[in-house]
Amino acid sequence: WRKLSAEELENQYAPSRWVIRMGAEEALRTYKQIGIEATRKARDTCRSQLHVPYGDGDGEKMDIYFPDQASEALPFFVFFHGGYWQSGSKDESAFMVNPLTAQGVAVVIVAYDIAPKGTLDQMVDQVARSVAFVEKRYPSNKGIYLCGHSAGAHLAAMVLLTNWTKHGVTPNFFLVSGVYDLQPLVFTSQNAPLLMTLEDAQRNSPQRHLEVARAQPVDPACPVLVAVGQHDSPEFHRQSREFQQALCRGGWRASFEELRDVDHFEIIENLTQKEDALTQIILKTILQEF
Repeated sequence: WRKLSAEELENQYAPSRWVIRMGAEEALRTYKQIGIEATRKARDTCRSQLHVPYGDGDGEKMDIYFPDQASEALPFFVFFHGGYWQSGSKDESAFMVNPLTAQGVAVVIVAYDIAPKGTLDQMVDQVARSVAFVEKRYPSNKGIYLCGHSAGAHLAAMVLLTNWTKHGVTPNFFLVSGVYDLQPLVFTSQNAPLLMTLEDAQRNSPQRHLEVARAQPVDPACPVLVAVGQHDSPEFHRQSREFQQALCRGGWRASFEELRDVDHFEIIENLTQKEDALTQIILKTILQEF
């Protein structure tokens, strides 16, 4: 990335510019609309507990959606939304709730304080505490499965590398179209609300934790899937491949998946469909565990 011009860097880290099925602004609008509709449907059709506080902050809330059967001995799928740490919310991110709850999986959609209110350090701390909260609230769970998209994949990766062990949780991870080295973003317009310094970016880069801190898996059997869309930008592809390779070198059981015929937004939009490739991977992973 260091060889890219400022203009190229800006372009590589603007996912909507790589959408080929529609214009950039239309892609963002469509993504938001599908998320809002999926969330409305989930709230209308599923048993749920909405706006559950996992901490004292106003933004520290989660929505929990349950399958029809009444039990706490369920697998819990925990989702962190994307939006470059500055947009998006749990109230428009319940894409996968209906397909997963139909198969007996509880789904948790986590809110965190986006910029400019929240800093990256705060967000990383919040998502780690949200996972610990789910584990504590449902101690008889049949496994916790963390999934993040885009900025949410970065936050999930930070949980993977820094905080999850002390909370006594050994989740599975689905990291979807994420950014794992934040340094390039310091030099793009995406950084305007974040005000990240290079030091902030390095401290919050999962890739750097692997390379510098030599983070080791406490449970090497903990599986990690790093996924990217075929129509994600080359930089998103590079980041995903390099992170998966670094995980493998560090002793994790990490696999890489390029999902065909989807862009940065479709990869998550399509989780509304049971037959979608990523939905199927998630269900297969969860259902074969128990």
